[in-house]
Amino acid sequence: MKPLDLVRQLYDAFGRRDWPEVRAVLAPDVEWTQNEGFPDGGRHVGADAVIDGVFVRFRDNCQHWQAVVEEWLEAGDVIIALGEYRGVHRVTGRSVVAAFAHVYEVRDNRIIRFRQYTDTALIRGAVA
Repeated sequence: MKPLDLVRQLYDAFGRRDWPEVRAVLAPDVEWTQNEGFPDGGRHVGADAVIDGVFVRFRDNCQHWQAVVEEWLEAGDVIIALGEYRGVHRVTGRSVVAAFAHVYEVRDNRIIRFRQYTDTALIRGAVA
C-alpha cells in the first residue's frame, strides 16, 4: 500500500472510531508527538498509548470532532496533511476551528511516527 493511502486509511478509521483498524495501521512502537498545550499533548509511544491516551480521550471530550484534511503532500515515505480541526468541547460547549499540519513517517506499511503542528491557544480556548 502507498504511504498516502495508509495515512488516509487512518483518518477514515478515526472518523468511524474503528480502533482495531487504527491499531492495524500504526506500528506497535509508533512515536506520536502532539504539541504541548494541546489536550493530552506530549510524546506517546506505542499504538495502545496513542489510541487510549489520545484518540479515545479526545473523542470522548469533544462533540463532532473532525480533522479535515484540505491538502496532502507526499515526499516518499513522509506524508504531510494540511487542514483544520473542527469541533465542540462537551463540557464548555465552545466550538473551535484551528489549522493544523500533520507529518507522518511510514515504514513497512505502518505509521511509525507522527508530529502535530497547530495553534494550541485556539484549542485551549475551547476547553478552558
